[in-house]
Amino acid sequence: MERVRLFDKTFKTFIPNEEIEKAIDNVAAKVNADFRGCTDIPILLCVLNGSILFTAELMKRLDFNCEVVSIKLSSYSGTERGEKVRQMMGLTADITGRRVIIVEDIVDSGNTIMELRKILAEKGAAASYICTMLLKPESCRKDLHPEYVAMEIPNDFIVGFGLDYNEIGRNLKDIYVLDPDA
Repeated sequence: MERVRLFDKTFKTFIPNEEIEKAIDNVAAKVNADFRGCTDIPILLCVLNGSILFTAELMKRLDFNCEVVSIKLSSYSGTERGEKVRQMMGLTADITGRRVIIVEDIVDSGNTIMELRKILAEKGAAASYICTMLLKPESCRKDLHPEYVAMEIPNDFIVGFGLDYNEIGRNLKDIYVLDPDA
């Protein structure tokens, strides 16, 4: 089992890249089934910075035309999830009347997604759908049912494949979990 050190914490391999790629294949197939043949051009909303890798991998697998738009929200500080969601960067395009597929790296408490859905409704989105690489069902405190979930995981702090610890570790191709024995 590979270990990586990020600042003061040690992480061990949790989900190898091969499993991540298979999960993305599966979730992309579901999105394709629902949007195949659409005549509009849906928006893939990349929630920065965490979902950059997931958005890129998902987009390569989609067989319908789509536009990529970004927004940056934050609810974490270090390993702690905050209750307050801050908008660090607004939407990079007009979404009025458009269907929006929110591409998120992880849904845990649900606070960020609920805030994002509120923002999209205020900006005039015709509909929004949640596509998340990871879902932590144990920690979700909102009445939230993502349409597309690549993988469900326990309520552990993880890094890699876009997820970070104080802005580092995003570039790791595998997903790592905090190693309690290190």
